[in-house]
Formats: sequence, C-alpha cells, structure tokens
Amino acid sequence: MSTSLDQLDQLDDLDRPESLEHRPALTGDGSLKTPYRPRIVGVGTAASPTVYTQQEVLDAFGITDPKIGSVFRNSAIDRRHLTLPEPGADGVRHPEPQGDLLDKHKAMAVGMGAEALRACLKRAGAELSDLRHLCCVSSTGFLTPGLSALLIRELGIDRHCSRSDIVGMGCNAGLNALNVVAGWSAAHPGELAVVLCAEACSAAYAMDSSMRTAVVNSLFGDGSGAIALLSGAGDEVSGVTEGPTVLKFASCLIPEAIDAMRYDWDRELDRFSFYLDPQIPYVVGAHAEIVIDRLLADTGLRRSDIGHWLVHSGGKKVIDAVTVNLGLTRHDLRHTTGVLRDYGNVSSGSFLFSYERLLDERVTRPGDYGVLMTMGPGSTLETALVQW
Repeated sequence: MSTSLDQLDQLDDLDRPESLEHRPALTGDGSLKTPYRPRIVGVGTAASPTVYTQQEVLDAFGITDPKIGSVFRNSAIDRRHLTLPEPGADGVRHPEPQGDLLDKHKAMAVGMGAEALRACLKRAGAELSDLRHLCCVSSTGFLTPGLSALLIRELGIDRHCSRSDIVGMGCNAGLNALNVVAGWSAAHPGELAVVLCAEACSAAYAMDSSMRTAVVNSLFGDGSGAIALLSGAGDEVSGVTEGPTVLKFASCLIPEAIDAMRYDWDRELDRFSFYLDPQIPYVVGAHAEIVIDRLLADTGLRRSDIGHWLVHSGGKKVIDAVTVNLGLTRHDLRHTTGVLRDYGNVSSGSFLFSYERLLDERVTRPGDYGVLMTMGPGSTLETALVQW
C-alpha cells in the first residue's frame, strides 16, 4: 500500500521559484530540500564476454582442495563473467603482474562502461550529446586521468560535459555516487546526468591456494551498470515514464568494522589483494535495521509500505542476514539473489542489475515505494528511498 510523504514535503520550506536561478540544497538528514526532485529515467548494464561456472573457475585455477571447493559450490552462484589469463605453454594460468592487471582494468572499464552507458541512454530515450554530467565509479583499479575522461574521449562526448570520479569506496559506492549526482541533478533541472559503475573484478584477482583468496575468487565477477537522472521541468523530454523519483538517502558507517572489508597490498604476493572478514555478513545484517529506520524516519512510511527492495548482491550470507534482520521474504529479494546467481558480486553496480530486472518485470505502479541498499568497505551501508 502507498503512504503519502506529507511529512517529508514539510521539510521543503523553500518557496517554489518562478525562475531556475533559485538553486536547491540538501537537508541534514539526506533528503532533498528542493522543488526539483531527480527522477531515474534510464538504466543499462554490461558484462565481460566470457562466462565461467564455479567448477570451471576451480579448474582454471587448478584448485582441488575440498574445503576451497566447498566455498565455491555453496556460494549460490551458478556463473560469472570473468576475464582470466590465458594458459601458458605449460598449460597453467600464471598470476599476472600488477601492471598487466591495471592495463586489464583500464581496457575492461572503458569497454564495459561504454556499453552500459549506451544502453542506459537508449532506455532513457537520450543521446550522448544530451549528457551534461558523468560520474564514474570503480574500485578494481586506479586511473589518472579518470575513467570519466577516458570515456568522454572514447565516445566523443561533448568536452564541456562536467564529470566526477569516485574511486576506492567499494561495493557501496554506487549509492554514494547516486547521492552526490542527485544533488547535482536537482541543481541543474532539465540536464541529464549519469552514474556509471564499472568494475573489472578480474583485474583484482589473486591466484594462490589460501582461504582468504578463495573467498574472494569464489564471489566477484565483471560488470558495469549505468543509471540516468533528470530533474525539474525538463522531465518530459526523456519520454520515459517508468522511472521513480529519488526522495531521500541514509547512510550508516560501522567504525569498529572498518578493516573487515579492505583492498590492500599483499607483501608476500607483491600485489594488491582483497580481504573479507568471515563475520562481516552478520555485522552488516545487524546494522540493516538501523539504517532503514533512519531512511524512513519523518516520512510516515513503515517497512511494510515498501513494495520493492533492491539490495546489493554481496553474497549469500549477506543477503540472508539482511533478509532476516529486515523481515523480508525471498520474493522481496528475488532480483538480488538472481543477480548473484547469474553474475556473482559485481561490486558497486550490482544493485543496478537488480533495478534493471525489476523494470523488465513491469510490475511497478504509480505511487509504489522502493528501497535501494548497498554495503561495502568502511564498513558501510547506503540506502535510498524512491517512489514511482
């Protein structure tokens, strides 16, 4: 059932301007204090071309340890898109030097990112020439100049398109970026903005037989997702009616778990390596209710009023912990688990794959509310409230 947002609207104490020269602000609770609320008008996804089952990944790495094999087989993942090194003359896939991995990240991020961006703009009924702000998100490699500049050059986007890059925030970063770009969109009504998440997780793979590496290698896959925003009087130019309005954001950092998810230098392997604390799914789950209560505060909404839940496909245990702590059903998180099954964890763009699947179902109705939720290093939970 739908509940009004009268209390949220009372936060908007600005007079509605007759001119676009009046610019909006953000309230301290993360809600948009503006007559122009950004609307999601497009989404697009892409992945690397080669698909592996979990058994094929084990075979590719030559892993026969039954304990590690069980981690792969009990992951609730059927297949992932990966770009692994080719076998050498000895038939063995050897670890790639860090420099080669950075080259892989650059090539894959640009390739997948361009594909996802084009798909997003097509769904929004827009062209590359309509783009006014591009925000790129990635944690699987470092680039200077950033991915946004590389894509502008690669695709021939207007050189005057403003841009931003969010690097190193991890799996939660897609919603961090959406929060920032929602503010930009509200301040620039009628101008199209896109958040693009491009994660070449194959460029962050280690190849050894440790359990630390096994947990990571069993989980992540390559993927890119893009989401377009448009605010104000220019909404009608997109020709899209299916996208929701972005109403509010809420965050929760867990300082005591700041090292539970990290990407740092492994001195033994002489390369970067990702670490996941085995207890992090339960820590995240325990804080899910806290951040959702904050998101819904002052809106007049209850959790039962939320018709659509789009949660980051962080892993089976993470999804189970969120489900239990928020009292959700398997149906509520069907897209989250479906994306995990078909793509694995594609980091910052995972929730966009779920959002795309929801739109393809065509089950949303005007007035429906939805919650977007991501989690990642920090440890952090990010959320957004939207309404169709």
